[in-house]
Amino acid sequence: MRSYSLTAPAKINLYLEILGDRPDEYHELALVLQSIDLADKVDLRSSSTDTIRVRCDYPDVPQNKGNLAYQAAQLMVAEFNHAFAQYGGIEITIHKQIPVAAGLAGGSSNAAAVLVGLDLMWKLGLTQSELQELAAQLGADVPFCIAGGTAIGTGRGDQLSPLPGLDNLYVVVGKYRNLTVSTAWAYQTYRQQFGNSYIADQDLASRAAAVHSGSMVKAINNKDGVQIGQLLHNDLERVVLPAYPQVLQLRQTFQNTGALGAMMSGSGSTVFALCESYNQAQQIQQQVRAAIPNSDLDLWLAKFSSTGILVQSTAKN
Repeated sequence: MRSYSLTAPAKINLYLEILGDRPDEYHELALVLQSIDLADKVDLRSSSTDTIRVRCDYPDVPQNKGNLAYQAAQLMVAEFNHAFAQYGGIEITIHKQIPVAAGLAGGSSNAAAVLVGLDLMWKLGLTQSELQELAAQLGADVPFCIAGGTAIGTGRGDQLSPLPGLDNLYVVVGKYRNLTVSTAWAYQTYRQQFGNSYIADQDLASRAAAVHSGSMVKAINNKDGVQIGQLLHNDLERVVLPAYPQVLQLRQTFQNTGALGAMMSGSGSTVFALCESYNQAQQIQQQVRAAIPNSDLDLWLAKFSSTGILVQSTAKN
């Protein structure tokens, strides 16, 4: 039996458009998703028990059924009970680097790592698409986290079309440690304030399809960082920024540094600045730190990544 250590990268949105309501009460979305190399490490090992155990070195992360990584293991047990009976219980250890409740898909990426790791540990031989079908049962971001890279997301964000990988750009990621924004609140508030502008049901499919040939996709195909920065878009900023002045101030500060662009990722509270080089990212990180000398503000420097979950190491138990 082998244990596995996997790298689970964070995700940012380069584009987030809310198109309308879905029958399942989620929103119909048009997204451009991007992996970055700010990543957690997830260790998996079998145990002699018949239980699932989750440990994490960050105290605010649940270590029970409330953890998406735990739910991923539960799903695999339910789907492949014969393998669970053969190989025994599962111990999951999460080493956090991705900030929590930040709109960076940290929990989703951890769950994706568990799916990939158990597929290997249990020698199931699942394809990427089969893993992504399982991942969709856990949350809209989990299928993307399996493969990572750069992709268009439609539907709930889980219908994916890969784009040419971007590995020539950097980001400075900023988040106030004690500030979180509820994803459910952000989408519900958007529906309340802007639901009257939603596209009619019959137009959803054509509008979602249009993102495949949109300006952002053309800029990505051309690896045009300047154009990508100018086209950053997130509908949820319309409700989050007025309600959270610190997030607005951070976004404006990033924008004032001369970055290619700045935007809130997902529902926040993380904001990122897009940079054309490592040196520019370093300079922007220093500028923002000087402009906002708040000890609660954490800043990370990361590079775009063309991959999702990766096996970092294996070992025999």
